[in-house]
Amino acid sequence: MQSLTRPGSQAEQAGRLVLAGLVVVMLPALPFGNYLIYPFVILTTWFHEMGHGLTALATGQEFRQLMIFASGSGVAESRVSADASSFTLAAIAAGGPLAPCFAGALLILASAHARLWRPVLWLVAAAICASVVIWVRSPVGYAMLPLVAALLALVAWRAKPSLARFTLQFLGVLAAMSMLRDFHYLFTEDAVIEGQTVLSDTGQIAAVLGLPHWFWAAAILLVSAAVVGAALKYALAEKRLRPPRKPPANVLQFRRD
Repeated sequence: MQSLTRPGSQAEQAGRLVLAGLVVVMLPALPFGNYLIYPFVILTTWFHEMGHGLTALATGQEFRQLMIFASGSGVAESRVSADASSFTLAAIAAGGPLAPCFAGALLILASAHARLWRPVLWLVAAAICASVVIWVRSPVGYAMLPLVAALLALVAWRAKPSLARFTLQFLGVLAAMSMLRDFHYLFTEDAVIEGQTVLSDTGQIAAVLGLPHWFWAAAILLVSAAVVGAALKYALAEKRLRPPRKPPANVLQFRRD
């Protein structure tokens, strides 16, 4: 039976990413699936909480520490000045769901250029290790994040180019999916984390800027979908998946202007 897609085509590449995403989503329903998916859960939490912390730094505030718990939840603790504006507070709250999507889009864009595959994987591994040293302050973070970084470093060092590219794209999709891992949380005004009730990200935005929390949740989803969709369209363009071959040196070329 003939395949419906050409090897290496846009459809095949997109299909692999969709399949990988579905595997991550469906694994918890399988026996021992929660254990297999656990490293991905920790990584998506890392993307989310680093989004909060780095946004705090970008707005002139202090990123104090990052806690990742055994349940897969996490908290980024920041010290915010008393005179910080409402927009600063809203930006830090939105950084959790939004920053990973932009980071994921950048990873997907990098996957469109072969010279960047391995350097960017090394960069992500180094960023994870640096965050463990500087900000992570929890046993789960100490145990799991260095393992994830080591795996990415191994792919960057030894994997075939096709696997390096797929890993980069999958990391981008995983970062973008970090806010969807608990879709209910995005559309909830408050949440319980380690037994403590706190405002959700969208609840915090609504508290300082007004409008319902579900409005901000929908806005975040739309922005994220547009950014990641544009990145995927660029990276999976047929002309990049199958660059034109140079003609042999003995073939004459004529161009008519």
